[in-house]
Amino acid sequence: MIPQPLRIALVDPNDQSRESIRLLLDGMSDSWLESDCTRYEWFVSLVEQSKPDIAFINLDSNLERSLLVIEKVTRESPDTAILAASEKTDGKLILQVIRAGACEYLTLPIKTEELSAAIHRVRRHRPSKSLEKPRECEVITIAGANGGVGSTSVAVNLGCVLAENPLNSVALLELDMALGDADVFLDLIPEYTLADVVQNVSRLDMQLLRKSMTKHGTGLFMLPRPVDLMETELISEDSLRRVIDLMKESFTHLIIDLSKSYNGLDKVAMESANRILLLTQLDLPCLRNAVRMLINFDESDHIKDKVAIVVNRAGFEAGQIGLKKAKETLNRDIYFQIPNDFRTMVDVRNNGVPLVLQSPKAAITHSFRRLADELSRSKDGPTIAPIEEDATLKGWKKFWPGVQH
Repeated sequence: MIPQPLRIALVDPNDQSRESIRLLLDGMSDSWLESDCTRYEWFVSLVEQSKPDIAFINLDSNLERSLLVIEKVTRESPDTAILAASEKTDGKLILQVIRAGACEYLTLPIKTEELSAAIHRVRRHRPSKSLEKPRECEVITIAGANGGVGSTSVAVNLGCVLAENPLNSVALLELDMALGDADVFLDLIPEYTLADVVQNVSRLDMQLLRKSMTKHGTGLFMLPRPVDLMETELISEDSLRRVIDLMKESFTHLIIDLSKSYNGLDKVAMESANRILLLTQLDLPCLRNAVRMLINFDESDHIKDKVAIVVNRAGFEAGQIGLKKAKETLNRDIYFQIPNDFRTMVDVRNNGVPLVLQSPKAAITHSFRRLADELSRSKDGPTIAPIEEDATLKGWKKFWPGVQH
């Protein structure tokens, strides 16, 4: 059996050397870079939360602080092996680093074979895994009540906000096979798609999955829909379930942007999710479709209790139905509201830059951060009461053309 790759967390405040090390680690066959950090003071908490197999520490930005980090990681996360790296070759420094707790000292610039040998030694000698339960992945699906409601925008920007936290590793999976455009929002040209991954599903592991995904500058990993529409036929429900299961092992958060067809693949994603954000706007077509979707979702025991209503573009006054009326129509509480900021969102889309980079201080960006915090607080998912038949008659049917009262 092929051993699982070792998970590595990297800290290096220097952008140039950090990128060089990242590229080197990405080329390793027996490990993958799970997270990277720019501040020594954040790294101890990152290691404590994510529990990587290896902590890679570049000493050269601040020797005193990096030595303290080695000591703290050794003391607080004893199952994590420490690789220390520096351009210096002073014998006294090497001895000091080893005494602080590092198991390997590597000289920068590192050669591939030297790094590979160090990782191999870590694998051979690392302590047995702790029985402590690893951090469970939060799977969040974004479902739209109508076309153009902003599902992909919400999926992308929520993913980027979650990826801001160095303790998180976040992936975005796109299931809108025909019209998905998450890559446009992030200005990415992915080398591989979901179709490429499922064709290798029989030998899929975390290493192959990571290398098949495209990483954005915010830290968000993305696996897009196929470019060729004919390739969608290659993606079966079973193969998608395998991909999602492996993503859940590889990331702390998985955002899935559903299609508007609500087909078998979308159902697999919703059944795998911890929560389903049903995105709507305060207009008649969206609310009517939202009620329709809620009624259908309520028929599945694996879906109905996970659904939460999120109102997008709230505050756009022209033609909007009042929030109170919308709640009566849906017979549900509104879980969250994302404010309308048309100009900022147009810039975000046209520039291919997410909100956290384009407009980090904008009100709508803070709204996404609050949504991420709310999702983190309610880990078991929102508690949603099922639609009662009487309420359904009072609510959605009076908005539905052709229904006799």
